[in-house]
Amino acid sequence: MKMQRNAPRIASMMLAAAFTLAQAGVAVSQTAAPQSASDMHRTGMPETQQQGDISFVTGGVGRDESTALRQARRQWPLSLQFTGPGASYVADVQVKIAKAGGAAVFEATSKGPYMLVRLPQGRYTVNATYGSVTRRETVNVRGNGSARATFAFPSTH
Repeated sequence: MKMQRNAPRIASMMLAAAFTLAQAGVAVSQTAAPQSASDMHRTGMPETQQQGDISFVTGGVGRDESTALRQARRQWPLSLQFTGPGASYVADVQVKIAKAGGAAVFEATSKGPYMLVRLPQGRYTVNATYGSVTRRETVNVRGNGSARATFAFPSTH
């Protein structure tokens, strides 16, 4: 008889416990999840990529992403920008970075007009190729925001 009177109370306690566990699971999955597309759209920054010890981000297609990358330049040791005729932006630029002695340390293709690269301090040669045209710049990386290079390409590449 006592068990019958306690049954509704036990059922409601079990329901509350199940609800609490479900909420805790959602909270854990949200904090453990990698950066999602919606997170990227809130910040505007494309995903950071890794190549060996060198991290980089590339993009700038669209106003939000372009603005975010321009604002982030001072937090990265090397900032690259790629333009075409009339200061229009270009993408799909092949980028090769070598130490002053000639040893290649980085190679990637830009996904937009900006590429930010986290390199150790030093002197580097940056080769940027768009179509059949290659441009070369020497940069001195001394810390965040210290080195910038802009590569301008002609309309016929």
